[in-house]
Amino acid sequence: MYIIGINLQAICYRNTKTTIPGWVDNIHKEQPRGYAYETDTHFVHFYGRDNRFYVISPGLTVLEKKHGSLEDWVKRVFEANHIAPMIMDVGHTKDGVWRPGLYFQEELIQGLDITRIQQRSAEQALRVLVEKLDEILLYIEPDKAGLDSYSHKTRELLILSCTELENQWKSFISKAGVGPINGRMFTTQDYVKLLKPLCLKEFQVKLRNYDSVPILQPFNDWDIASPTQSLFWYDAYNKTKHDRDKHFNSSKLINVMLSVAANLVLFCIQFGPFHLLNETKTLSTIVNQTFEIEMVNCDVNRFYIPLVLLPNNTRADLLCYDSFREGHIQRWEVDPLVI
Repeated sequence: MYIIGINLQAICYRNTKTTIPGWVDNIHKEQPRGYAYETDTHFVHFYGRDNRFYVISPGLTVLEKKHGSLEDWVKRVFEANHIAPMIMDVGHTKDGVWRPGLYFQEELIQGLDITRIQQRSAEQALRVLVEKLDEILLYIEPDKAGLDSYSHKTRELLILSCTELENQWKSFISKAGVGPINGRMFTTQDYVKLLKPLCLKEFQVKLRNYDSVPILQPFNDWDIASPTQSLFWYDAYNKTKHDRDKHFNSSKLINVMLSVAANLVLFCIQFGPFHLLNETKTLSTIVNQTFEIEMVNCDVNRFYIPLVLLPNNTRADLLCYDSFREGHIQRWEVDPLVI
């Protein structure tokens, strides 16, 4: 028999101290983020990182029998500060939108409501883009002058990359069940609505071994008030696609790089970053050789927090254990995507 949580509102905070009996006293230095909620009988805490992909660690689950308030507990045990409420209910995800809290492949598939066939198809499409960019970099050095260079090859890749991006945007809008504003076809006025729900501004991409290339944050300047012009590399794609003679120079290398980076970001959001970066497949190899992807300035309040189901005989004392390995993590409840 299991004790189901009655308070599914979690809090997040920063850990500044470790007081768990039998554990080293510096866990909070490597795992400075904390997330906690309460079940019928216990307080539950997860440690989490604050770099790259902000991994939340069910392998470092802390329990103690309830006494007092949850906020008082995290202050006493972890000397928590910057305490704030989480937005998502414990154990819930958004359909098709990865956030920290999902890690292992099986829970990614279940929590994102995706299939391996969808993932494989997206991998193939992304591989084409990355390999074409890698080929271009054999001939153009991306220094200041090179980033402004353009050719039929860069134009070809910019069009292909942005076409694939539109396909991904439409997939998200389809999940949300929203039709085009103009009633005919989707435009940037529709696509820009995905900016906040997908947390697109949190991702950045660096090119390894090319110090002259700026950090690529493809969605950083996207603005609902000017949804096309503010996404300047996408605007460049539209111009060079429809009028090559006049806008051939819009297909410059930096715009191509930003469009490929945007596809990397969308892949991470749809399927999570770990399968892309941690596998030994050809795609993972070339991505890791070429790019470094990470999250910055994250809204941690929107992360996903696993729901732990505790057996009746759970110990009352303060302890740390691996709730995932013990099979205490419940299946995720997938909420509809709303834009």
